[in-house]
Amino acid sequence: MPSVPQPSSSPRAKRQFSGLRALQSRNYRLFFSGQSLSLIGTWITRIATSWLVYRLSHSAFLLGVVSFAGQIPSFFLAPLAGVWIDRWNRHHTIVATQTLSMIQSLALAALTLTGTITMWELAVLMLAQGVINAFDMPARQSFVIQMIDNPSHLGNAIALNSSIVNAARLVGPAIAGVVIAAFGEGICFLIDGISYGAVIASLLAMRVEARPRNKERKKVFEDLAEGWRYISKSHPIRSILALLALVSLLGLPFQVLMPVFASSVLHGGPNTLGMLMAATGVGALAGVAALANRKTVLGLGRVIAMSTGTFGVALIAFGLSHALWLSLCILPVAGYGMMRQMAASNTVLQTLADEAMRGIVMAFYSMAFVGMAPFGSLIGGLLAERIGVSHTVALCGVASLGGALIFNLQLPRIRVEARPIYVKRGILSPPTGPPE
Repeated sequence: MPSVPQPSSSPRAKRQFSGLRALQSRNYRLFFSGQSLSLIGTWITRIATSWLVYRLSHSAFLLGVVSFAGQIPSFFLAPLAGVWIDRWNRHHTIVATQTLSMIQSLALAALTLTGTITMWELAVLMLAQGVINAFDMPARQSFVIQMIDNPSHLGNAIALNSSIVNAARLVGPAIAGVVIAAFGEGICFLIDGISYGAVIASLLAMRVEARPRNKERKKVFEDLAEGWRYISKSHPIRSILALLALVSLLGLPFQVLMPVFASSVLHGGPNTLGMLMAATGVGALAGVAALANRKTVLGLGRVIAMSTGTFGVALIAFGLSHALWLSLCILPVAGYGMMRQMAASNTVLQTLADEAMRGIVMAFYSMAFVGMAPFGSLIGGLLAERIGVSHTVALCGVASLGGALIFNLQLPRIRVEARPIYVKRGILSPPTGPPE
C-alpha cells in the first residue's frame, strides 16, 4: 500500500507557517483579505490628496494644513472614542466607520472629477475623514483580539495587519503615480471609494460572538479619567505611548513633506513621489515581515528602541540626500525602522492592557500615533518654509534618534514592571528571566 504523503515538518516549513498562524482564524482571514484590497485604495488616495494639494497651492505650509485637518480629530476625539468603543459592539462600529469612509471617498471623487474641488472643500472632507478615523482606528485595533481564535496569535495578527498596510504602501503609491499622470487625482479617489466594498463585505461575512460587559457603566468622563489613571500608573504603557507621540510629532512629518521633496529637491513629478513612497513601503514591509515570524513578545522592548534609532539615522541621511538613487536606497531603511517600532509598540500595548481597558489604551495609541501627527505636519510645514525641506527632514531624524536613546535608558524599569503581567498572561513563568 503506497504511503500517504505527510505535511512537511521541516524547520523552514514550520517557520513559514508560523508567520501566517493568525490566518487559521476564519474571521481574521476574512478581515485580512478585505483589508488587503481596501488599503491599496487608501494609499492611492493618500498620494493623490498630497499631489492635489501641492498642485493647487504649491505650498508646503498648506500641505501641512490639510494634513492637520485630516488628523487633528484623533487628538481630541480618540480618548472619548476609546471609552465608547469599550461600550459598543466593536464589529458593528467598524462596519459603520468603513461605510462612512467609502461615502467620503466617493464625495471627494465627485468634486475632483467635475473640476469643482477647492482647497476649502478638500480640507473639510479631510476633517470629516479624520472624525471617522478617530473612531475607526481604536475600534479596529481593539477588535483584532476578537477575530483570532488563539490569543497567542495576537502578535502575529498585529504584524500581519502591518504587513498589509505596508504592502499597500508599496503598491498604492506606484498605482497612484501612474493614474495621476494618466487620468488625474479624481480617478484615484474613485478607486478608493470602490475598494471599501471589499472590507465591508468581509466584515459582514464574519461570525462574531457577543462580547460580555466588563464593568458597570459610569459616566463617559469617569471612564475616561479611570483609563487615564490606568495608563499613567503603568510605566511600560506610558513610556511606549510617549515615544510613539514623539516620533509622530517630530519624526513622521517627513511623509507630509514628500511631495515638496520630490518636486523641489529631486526635481520630479507624481511618478517620483510614488517611487519615494513605495521605497518607504518596501522597508516597512520587510520590518513587519520580520515581526510576523516572532513567536513571543519577549524582546520587543529592545526592538522598539533599536527600530526608532534606525529610523532616526535614516531620516538624517535622507534629509542630506539630493540624488534620487540615493534617496531610494535610504528610504527602505527609514520605513523598516518606522513600521517595526509601531508594530512592536502595538503588540506590547495590547499584550499589557487589561481587556476592560483595551479600547481606551488603543484610543491613546491612536492619539499618540495619529493625533500628534497634525501638530507635526504644521511644524514640518512651517520649518520647511523657513529653513528648507532638506534641513527639516534631517531635524526629524535627530528628534527620533534622541527619543530612542531616552527610551533605551528606561528599558530596565519597563522590564521589571512588565514581568508580573507577562507571568499572569502565561507568556513568562515566574522562575525565568526578564520579560523584555
